[in-house]
Amino acid sequence: MIRVVLADDQVLVRAGFRALLDAQSDIEVVGEAADGQEALRTVREARPDAVLMDIRMPVMDGLAATRHITEDAALAEVKVVVLTTFELDEYVFEAIRAGASGFLVKDTEPAELLRAVRAVVDGDALLSPGVTRRLIAEFAARSKEPAAAGALDQLTEREREVMALVGIGLSNEEIARRLVVSPLTAKTHVSRAMVKLGARDRAQLVVLAYESGLVRPGWLG
Repeated sequence: MIRVVLADDQVLVRAGFRALLDAQSDIEVVGEAADGQEALRTVREARPDAVLMDIRMPVMDGLAATRHITEDAALAEVKVVVLTTFELDEYVFEAIRAGASGFLVKDTEPAELLRAVRAVVDGDALLSPGVTRRLIAEFAARSKEPAAAGALDQLTEREREVMALVGIGLSNEEIARRLVVSPLTAKTHVSRAMVKLGARDRAQLVVLAYESGLVRPGWLG
């Protein structure tokens, strides 16, 4: 059973998400919060698998709450999914850098929301890869030059190759087809790269791919 906490200051939004999630046989909503501070408290008490976290909330915003959750070793297994009204919300990128596992636009189709919750808990796919890729590229493109790639020196050539493919939003299955290896082998390379670089999940691996210059969205364009 996937345990989820909903954090949004709009009661109707929480009610809609709860109705959808609780109707699934493998998902259970174990808590709700109307602000970031309450979200943090609820997550610490309920220890869910995932949190659907709105960014703009009173008392403490979703960005601060996300950072508190991802920096707490006791909550290392909790995945944060940021909710936003707009695809290119300026705070979303900072939330991902703070440790969020991805984000969803609030008007996401129900089937996509369910797929995303299951995917982020499984750790096998980055949420909304196309939109997330555009978002990260938008902010990474504002850098005058890529960051030093020294951190990647500890990766093998194949791990760097796999990380680059993760950076452009490919799933393990797509990486496997591209490199003509099994999905398990692709997943193993991804996992090793994450461990070596200290990445919490695939979302942070994508950020590192852009920041290191391994994937370049047009700094010189």
